[in-house]
Amino acid sequence: MKQQANLIRAGQVIEHDGRRWTILKQQIITPGKGGAFIQVEMRDLKSGNKTNERWRTADTVERLITEEKVYTYSYTDGPNLVLMDPESYEEAHIPTDLLGDATAFLQDNMTVTVDLVEGDPVGIHLPQTVVLEVVEADPVVRGQTAASSYKPARLSNGVKTSVPPFIETGEKIVVRTEDASYVERSKG
Repeated sequence: MKQQANLIRAGQVIEHDGRRWTILKQQIITPGKGGAFIQVEMRDLKSGNKTNERWRTADTVERLITEEKVYTYSYTDGPNLVLMDPESYEEAHIPTDLLGDATAFLQDNMTVTVDLVEGDPVGIHLPQTVVLEVVEADPVVRGQTAASSYKPARLSNGVKTSVPPFIETGEKIVVRTEDASYVERSKG
């Protein structure tokens, strides 16, 4: 389906130069002179190579329709994630590269959403938040005047983040999967 280039968003899949690309980042740039254009960072679905491309906002691109399918994460087998279809109990092997840095947030039996184009996986989405334990947190420094100061902490999955001063080692917290940022203390 054709769409204007200025409507491209991260996560979409397009066809360009005879290949399928997934959009990683997009930015509309309006120079002081001349017309606006969109700059896009995208990854080739077959080779995994990244590239940047520019289009005028009036140009059109071929957007591919994606179908979403829900799976349950089972385990990681080398370069692939092994996911189970909760309806048919069939296993699907999907490249870990599609998930990128968010792989650290995978947990046993986690429900994930896979984007498919003509049956081929093109993207994986985790739940927005997960509950993790803080395994290492700096002690609180008494007398800090900045009320919104955060301190570094390491989570049970090895990811480093920043937490409020009242969070201590051993506490469970809710973390965003997209950027590893602190949301709140876990309730329960």
